[in-house]
Amino acid sequence: MKKLFTTITVLITISLVGITIIQVSWLRNMVLLQEEQVKEKLDRALGYIQTDLDSYKQTPISINTLRGSELFGPGFHAELQNSYLLGKRFSAMELEEKIRDGLNKAGLGKIKFEFLLLSGAHNQYKDPEIQKMSKRFLTEYSDTVNNYVRSIGFRPKSGTFEEDFGEETLSVVLVEYKNFALKALIPRIAISIIFTLIILTAFYLTVYTMLKQKKLGEIKNDFINNMTHEFKTPLATISLAVDALRNDKVIGNPEKIGYFTSIIKEENQRMNRQVETILKASQLDKNEVELNAKPLHLHEIIENVMDNFALQLETKNGEADLHLDATNDYIDGDEVHITNLVNNLIDNATKYSKVNVPLHLIIQTLSDEKNLYFKVTDNGIGMSKETTKRVFEKFYRAHTGNLHNVKGFGLGLSYVQSMVQAHHGTVKVESTLGKGSTFTVSLPLKKHES
Repeated sequence: MKKLFTTITVLITISLVGITIIQVSWLRNMVLLQEEQVKEKLDRALGYIQTDLDSYKQTPISINTLRGSELFGPGFHAELQNSYLLGKRFSAMELEEKIRDGLNKAGLGKIKFEFLLLSGAHNQYKDPEIQKMSKRFLTEYSDTVNNYVRSIGFRPKSGTFEEDFGEETLSVVLVEYKNFALKALIPRIAISIIFTLIILTAFYLTVYTMLKQKKLGEIKNDFINNMTHEFKTPLATISLAVDALRNDKVIGNPEKIGYFTSIIKEENQRMNRQVETILKASQLDKNEVELNAKPLHLHEIIENVMDNFALQLETKNGEADLHLDATNDYIDGDEVHITNLVNNLIDNATKYSKVNVPLHLIIQTLSDEKNLYFKVTDNGIGMSKETTKRVFEKFYRAHTGNLHNVKGFGLGLSYVQSMVQAHHGTVKVESTLGKGSTFTVSLPLKKHES
């Protein structure tokens, strides 16, 4: 079973790692593809822009007609040049609107951009001249990691007047185009992450359930072993008593018959108490226990329980120091269950005492304005940190190897916790292995004594 559990865990882990790697690789490729699509859309947008602006570059006047003509005066040539330059025809705002229209048509309407319109970029006789430029073009143009730049040229037709001066270049910078591409993929990435988290959750729940089932299996085996030892002794005693009653010497002796029948009755009652303990645990698990709450003095209950443990303490050469220092011990509680609660804590301290070491118990009560605190401290075998964490679990008992010198089903402290919680209180334990334990119960005080 252990090997199977390990194998299943390893296989699930390998599958999960593989799926995660594939998911990450798929997301990376999807982002790269989206970035390429943004670039392609920019090319398409520039095509739309070029088609639109090219119409303003055309002229029906031929060079042969105008060359050498002085009919229009000396300023005509410069004005004619200006009329065929896009940078002279359009303002920066108008040019920006035309670029935005082209981006909208290509599906990039929400992306940020900067632009530059340059004339004479390829003229060997004249330096390039900036016609129009957006405010942050130079800054964004220099960032080649996050931004993407493309340019288109507007060249005049051969044989036209503007052939000598009308060449222009438009450069467009897409700002943070990678982030723009990533934002477009957010819904898909979110869905991918959600499904990955679902797979991780399923993996966690699977392993958690398997571990829980494994622990429940161990608890079941421990419970069966404990129950076997708890019932084995009274059954063996009853069997011996029945065999003795069949003896001819006993049949004729009323005194011996009474002795053996009393043993049978006592062991039968012991078994009934054990069955009742298991049934009570079942009722607590189903929340079927009803409390008969009434005003109680906890000090009286503690003193009565300690009187019943006097013989056990004497057997173990033990002693109990009572420090009932609470100024107010008045609570609302079920007398039967509160008595059992105190009894179980004292019984637990008695059971787990050290061998050949006198048992020393300290029973203490304290109170404040709202709560009554009841402490049971012993000098017993103590508990490890792992046992301390699980001591209130149903059927749990600290492992003692193959020894079964401590009787019980592991229900006593589980019952204590259930009853404390039913009375709106808390219980905690502090323990050091080999030195002893302290159980502290906190119960709400009754507000007004009647």
